[in-house]
Amino acid sequence: MARGLIISAPRSGSGKTTVTLGLLAALRGAGVAVGAAKAGPDYIDTAFHAAASGRPGLNLDSWAMPPALIDALIADATQDSELLLVEGAMGLFDGINAPPGRSGAAADLAARLGLPVLLVLDVSGASQSHAALLRGFATHDPKVRIGGVILNRVGSERHRRMVADAAAPLGIPVLGSIPRDAPPALPERHLGLVQAEEHPALDAALAALGEGIAQHVDLAAIRALASPLGVMPGDTNGLALPPPGQRVALARDAAFSFVYGHVLAGWRRAGAEILPFSPLADEPPPEAADSCWLPGGYPELHAGRLAGNARFLGGLREFAQTRPVHGECGGHMVLGEGIEDAAGERHAMAGLLGHATSFAKRKMNLGYRQARLLADGPLGRAGTRLRGHEFHYASVTAPGTDAPLAALSDGEGREIGPSGGRRGLVSGSFFHAIALAEDAS
Repeated sequence: MARGLIISAPRSGSGKTTVTLGLLAALRGAGVAVGAAKAGPDYIDTAFHAAASGRPGLNLDSWAMPPALIDALIADATQDSELLLVEGAMGLFDGINAPPGRSGAAADLAARLGLPVLLVLDVSGASQSHAALLRGFATHDPKVRIGGVILNRVGSERHRRMVADAAAPLGIPVLGSIPRDAPPALPERHLGLVQAEEHPALDAALAALGEGIAQHVDLAAIRALASPLGVMPGDTNGLALPPPGQRVALARDAAFSFVYGHVLAGWRRAGAEILPFSPLADEPPPEAADSCWLPGGYPELHAGRLAGNARFLGGLREFAQTRPVHGECGGHMVLGEGIEDAAGERHAMAGLLGHATSFAKRKMNLGYRQARLLADGPLGRAGTRLRGHEFHYASVTAPGTDAPLAALSDGEGREIGPSGGRRGLVSGSFFHAIALAEDAS
């Protein structure tokens, strides 16, 4: 039976992703069949997980996913692995106000699956005071067990000893101590890390992280800390998103990369064939497809190039005359009239929907979303309820006059209003779909 543990921290910026990637690389290098998952909605980190572990990345979301779907995804992901590392988002207990176990926090998964937490503690700026913080995390929720701690950004051996001695009475073992001059973190930009596929020397960077972790962390103790994952394989029918067609043209390159692995896997299980194409390479949607999906990504960074790709834009417009086209977030931006880049220059897009967006006029939109579809389309029948999220900095500078795609509310049920657009066979919105709601219709 596969075993697992949660890697979390008191807050963002503590080094969770760096530690997780280093552990994956080090354990894989030691011959351990190790996989990884990200707690919560995140496209970017899972791609790094996949590169470090050699296994597909996975998202587990206690708010957006029904518990049965989480179990089925874990069972599928651990069929050929012996250890699953689940990296949390933000702080361990950070989520939304929701029924117990459905907040979206990594702590939900720790409690429900009975997994110990390996807490990454950034100890810069203090020493003994971190024992008080650790005591609070250890006692905050009796269902969540802090099984060990890794001290990160340690200034000296004396600094490490002071923190470890203060924490010793808590009975929580210190399983690693990473100096502040360890290999630097991976490069970042808006929305998170620079994407794995764009990293200029990813293999070397992961190898360096793995070597550093192997030097400063007790790998054997971390393996021993993991607990059995007692989930049974399940049927995801009725839980996963239905495919938008039998043969789905999927935009896939550096501008269009935000698509969840479990969504694609669900489409394939339902019998759909995925036909990738690259808008950045000026490729139109494959003619053999009967639907087209433009996922999110970074079209704002490539707007000038996309605007000049006549084969892609012309082929997309022709495709949309006879077959459904849907865009999520960045894909939605490309379906509109134009994108204004960071420098304020406007680039004409497909014009299949009437809105226009700007990356120069930035406004962060972040949070869980519940969507009720207002018409039949690639996401499902009218009235279908979906759970997902929004995360973008682009603002809508011209709303257009298209009919809205969905009625949105936030994760706590507060109404946001109509969202997205639809015209003919074309639809799109900033909403990223994760799973059907339990009350999907």
